[in-house]
Amino acid sequence: MTTATLSAIAPFNPVPLKQDAAVIGLVGLAHGTSHFSHLLLAPLFPVFMRDFGLSFSDVGLLMTLFFVISGSGQAVAGFVVDRMGARPVLFAAVTCFLLAALAASQATGYTGLLLVAMLAGLGNAPFHPADFTILNQRVSPARLGHAFSAHGLTGNLGWALAPVFLVGITALADWRVAYYAAALLYAAVLGVLFWQRDKLRTDVAVRQADAPKGAELAYLKLPVVWWCFAFFLLSTMTLAVVQNFAPSILKALHGVSVEVATFTISAYMLCGALGMLVGGFVAAYGHTHRWSSDRVVAISMSSGALLLLLCATGWLGAVGTMVALAATGFAVGVGGPSRDLMIKKATPKGATGRVYGTVYSGLDVGFAISPLVFGAFMDRGWYALTLAGAAVVLAISVVAVVGVGSRTA
Repeated sequence: MTTATLSAIAPFNPVPLKQDAAVIGLVGLAHGTSHFSHLLLAPLFPVFMRDFGLSFSDVGLLMTLFFVISGSGQAVAGFVVDRMGARPVLFAAVTCFLLAALAASQATGYTGLLLVAMLAGLGNAPFHPADFTILNQRVSPARLGHAFSAHGLTGNLGWALAPVFLVGITALADWRVAYYAAALLYAAVLGVLFWQRDKLRTDVAVRQADAPKGAELAYLKLPVVWWCFAFFLLSTMTLAVVQNFAPSILKALHGVSVEVATFTISAYMLCGALGMLVGGFVAAYGHTHRWSSDRVVAISMSSGALLLLLCATGWLGAVGTMVALAATGFAVGVGGPSRDLMIKKATPKGATGRVYGTVYSGLDVGFAISPLVFGAFMDRGWYALTLAGAAVVLAISVVAVVGVGSRTA
């Protein structure tokens, strides 16, 4: 994303590029921290299983707990963001991550890890309503496509950094040292956000004295909100299949080693990040040429579904399947910025935090449901059918996109 490119997209934008870029950078930093925290425990599961005598079910419950707290808290956090503003909520969230890392460094058993999962889930809950409230209020409309692109890009980078950071420091020193280092990382991020806090201020929704009872919940009656929720739930179920089961599927179907198969997840995430970068330009171009954001998302998700279905056939062989999976990440990533613009169009004025909190809780629900559904497929040895199922779910998400578009046209 270059100054020249952005200036070319919005040559008459009255808001200086430097001002928008600062806000986008700060929110992106915070969002990367959130995704880093998704994997605060998972990369070191083998270590915890060895040191604390845990089972796969035990460590799996840690992630379930994380996403249950994050998902249920996200919808509530939207109301808090609208009432108090996004900035204090964002500071509190990063503080929760800091406490989670410190708790992890002192854990002596499973109870300590449960506390870490709860603190990290609580910290993760407010991020989408807080982030998107700041971006929608503080970034000029012509650059919102790039803002959403950077937001998704930094999230993927946070996912990519966590395993390298935690496992790398553990290999060099000790896992407790790794969590002390993570705590320092969170402290540094919190310091930067506080230092630049004036750029994160948002307006709050003032409740009218004569407003009817339950007015704040009126947005829940809008069908378009639930179509958005359904889209996030379904599309995230597909992502969860890739994250959780792709290495096992590649090993079972094509005899690929665990190490090489695991690399496919990193390739998927990096291609997804590249797709989001490209998607920012697509969204910005679409904004100036009146493209429908829901149409871009529908094309993107349909392309990803077709690629996954091709992978399920086994026709491509080991290398071809890994390349196609990475390409799926790119295809889905291109639709990311347009997806966020689509939700912005569906959001009533003054309800940004509430709507984004509710809609993005579908992401946590998808992450929680997918391992249960497709884990049953994997237990029965239905490896190709798991990929095909992920493709079908992603294709069904296109129906939800159409539902959103028909109600925001």
